[in-house]
Amino acid sequence: MTLPEEEFAEVAAGAGQGRVPSRTRVVAARFFATGQGRLGFALLALMFLLAFAGPLAYPWSYTDMDFSAFMRPPSPAHWFGTLQTGSDVFAVTMRGAQKSLVVGLLVAVVSTGVAAAVGSVAGYFLGWTDRTLMWVADLLLVLPAFLILAIMSPLLAGGRWLLFVIMLALFLWMITSKIVRGLTKTIKEREYVTAARFMGVPPAKIIYRHVIPNLASLLVVDATLNVSAAILTETTLSYFGFGIQPPDVSLGGLIADGSRTALYAPWTFWFAAGGLVVTILAVNLVGDSLRDALDPGAGGRA
Repeated sequence: MTLPEEEFAEVAAGAGQGRVPSRTRVVAARFFATGQGRLGFALLALMFLLAFAGPLAYPWSYTDMDFSAFMRPPSPAHWFGTLQTGSDVFAVTMRGAQKSLVVGLLVAVVSTGVAAAVGSVAGYFLGWTDRTLMWVADLLLVLPAFLILAIMSPLLAGGRWLLFVIMLALFLWMITSKIVRGLTKTIKEREYVTAARFMGVPPAKIIYRHVIPNLASLLVVDATLNVSAAILTETTLSYFGFGIQPPDVSLGGLIADGSRTALYAPWTFWFAAGGLVVTILAVNLVGDSLRDALDPGAGGRA
């Protein structure tokens, strides 16, 4: 297998200094070498900075109401204007962005983790274990996820948004688990895995130390793309009133409320909608760049 010229030069430079750069450093160098990667990282970092650090330096909280400023346009006192209730649009938008980002990240980690565990166990053991786990995956694939989440939405009241994360992750792991299963069946036939089995290494340790690391590229990209999928799903559910429940705030709920006043008070809609678009764009740019960095040949084959 030949290395790309840039990676070969970096490895050669490291070897000349008596060290070989780690895979993480090589992937990071590839990632930041592209304009798409740098732009996606910058946009995502900006969204995190605004969402989590912005409210700390802002005089208004998302729970505050200015009873002297109802439906006011952006001004020095209220950067993004105010809502019909007197709530500050910047404060509630940043709160919604916080919730959407946290939900997206947690759902991605949980769903990718479940996919890795289920797929690798099914592909390694096969037999009844494989049939049972894949039957569960097939069952969840045919269930109407939106309808189930809508029916269970009353359980999310009272700030129980972590339950929403678990329910959302429950419907995002199945396809990836099938891909992981197929790759695991191939990996388990390799010489080093066969040697580990003959040496009496427990199956759990083989999966953890030999199978999962060989699937790292797939799992990292899957987790990244699941962030945008989770954010969009949460936004859609919240738009229809089935996601994050009041008194908490999400971008979907803000967009739903702002759509009623968007024509004559656009600041109530477009800041939340713009934040959602920028976040999804940034996550997709990061995901695409990570895929290319982890598998340099993918771009050439596409």
